[in-house]
Amino acid sequence: MDKDRQPAAKTAEEARRKRLADQLRANLQRRKAQSRARRSGEPDTRPAGLAADGDSDTGDGG
Repeated sequence: MDKDRQPAAKTAEEARRKRLADQLRANLQRRKAQSRARRSGEPDTRPAGLAADGDSDTGDGG
């Protein structure tokens, strides 16, 4: 009975390792693409810091 389970477990382990390796490779490619995009000189158009809520009240209770 253990002989029947071991190949299945080994196959599952191999499939898991392959899936993780593929995900790691895809993540590395994404990160390299992001790095190249940053190096190309495109400025970040997002505002710096936290966004304000638009309320001009300073909280002085008035």
